Amino acid sequence: MALTDILLLFGGIGLFLYGMNIMSGGLRSACGDKLRVILEHATRKKVTSVLAGLGTTVLIQSSSATDVMVIGFVSSGLMTLAQAVCVIMGANIGTTVTAQITAFNISTFAPAIIFLGAAMHIFIKKKTVQHIGSILLGFGMLFQGIGMLKAAIAPLAGSEGFKAFISGLSNPVLTVIIGILFTALLQSSSSSIVIFQAFAIQGLISYDTVVYLIIGAAIGSVTPNLLAGITANRNGKRCAILNLLFNLLRAAVILIIISAFPQATELIRSLSPGDIGRQIANTHTIFAVVSVLLLLPFSSYIVKMSELILPKRGDEIRPKVEHKLIYMTQTDRVPAALALDQAHKEISRMGHMSLENLTNATESFFRLDPHKPEEVNELEEAVDFMARAIVDKLVELHTEDMTPREKNRLYNMIQVVDDMERISDHALNIVEYQAKISDGAADISAEGLEELRSLSDLTLRSLSLGLDIFENERFEAIGEAESLENSVDELQEKIVQNHVERLMKYNCNPLGGVIFTDMSSDLERCSDHAINIATSLSARKAA
Repeated sequence: MALTDILLLFGGIGLFLYGMNIMSGGLRSACGDKLRVILEHATRKKVTSVLAGLGTTVLIQSSSATDVMVIGFVSSGLMTLAQAVCVIMGANIGTTVTAQITAFNISTFAPAIIFLGAAMHIFIKKKTVQHIGSILLGFGMLFQGIGMLKAAIAPLAGSEGFKAFISGLSNPVLTVIIGILFTALLQSSSSSIVIFQAFAIQGLISYDTVVYLIIGAAIGSVTPNLLAGITANRNGKRCAILNLLFNLLRAAVILIIISAFPQATELIRSLSPGDIGRQIANTHTIFAVVSVLLLLPFSSYIVKMSELILPKRGDEIRPKVEHKLIYMTQTDRVPAALALDQAHKEISRMGHMSLENLTNATESFFRLDPHKPEEVNELEEAVDFMARAIVDKLVELHTEDMTPREKNRLYNMIQVVDDMERISDHALNIVEYQAKISDGAADISAEGLEELRSLSDLTLRSLSLGLDIFENERFEAIGEAESLENSVDELQEKIVQNHVERLMKYNCNPLGGVIFTDMSSDLERCSDHAINIATSLSARKAA
């Protein structure tokens, strides 16, 4: 094999891989938020989750990208491991589409496709057209790379060294290992299968050899996900582990089938006689579909295996708040009044989360509990998610045919969401104060701590009452809420004055003094938000 052939080989592989990357990026940009929407349709129904993974991967032509997104969703609590394993199964079917596409021999038209894609991407300013141009550009480069690859490997047919290497692939175990290593190197099963296709089309390797390379490629494809799992939390790591477990089980199942029923591969070959490229593509797809059908009923056991490999720690036993809406799931399919009722329930649920977060934060501050700050951070992330999701839904509702009264209620609800989100932000501030005290950087006197505790208790009462009024629309209790809010204001003013007097008499810790003032201010503002929540839907606001 001449040097020019070697350079052409590497150039073809490089162009193919870069084309895959460009096409995948263009598809992702064109799809936009649809990817997240598709994955959000992953439910507790296994089939729906499989279809979500399949659809996402077909759209972006990369199971690795889908799997990495899934790891991120699992890490952030947006998806459970039970949902994730089904999405991963679907992604393994979706990734076989690439080999089906490249089985078509359209390399002759690749230069024209590249030109068209480049022209659309460079000369047209409309974003949608540019994304389509990127897709076409990558698509053309992909096939141009395959053409270069085929031309470069043709001389290998007469190479004695290559023939000796190929003869060593008669060992199925060695062939599977080579498939694993090659795919791990490329970090893409789609890419490795297409390259195996090119070698087979040129007559350099047999169909039977490619069968075992495909099995190895399934295992090697998990490399990017294992790397992504390194930086994820423990649940994200479990997601990467269950991906590996599924692909190992998948490989074992296929090996057992083709060993026990060798006629199975002959049946696949008979679907496309004389077209080895299509035979390989069909094998890749059928292996993926069969393995998912056989393993899907046992998906819960795969999850349990991942949890056995990476057991839950004590701090993980506490159930996490799921980052999802419960009531506002079909606001676009119901009348505006009913949608607003759903929003009312969802916002009330968010309010209780904010109250819980402020309670956790104050407990953390006074007890110096080392575990509470993590709980506060987790709940704060959930509250932030709900705030964004609820407001987005409410904004969508505003476009519907609503009465003035309904619109006014909607506007007030958006303000309440902001109040509740700010309360959770103040909770986060309080755990930051605790961290400074725990580190010994600041100190507050016993008298000051007792004053803050009294203010904290009164603020929590104010917030609890405000939420009760909002949730149950007990507007007759607004007077009591206003009285509590005034009491918080008076107490905050009093303890700050006491603090100033202590500063005059004693040599207080400067940072402790700042924390005392800031925390009293945080608590007083939470009470302000509480009265806003209490009065938000009352007649005085609706007028």
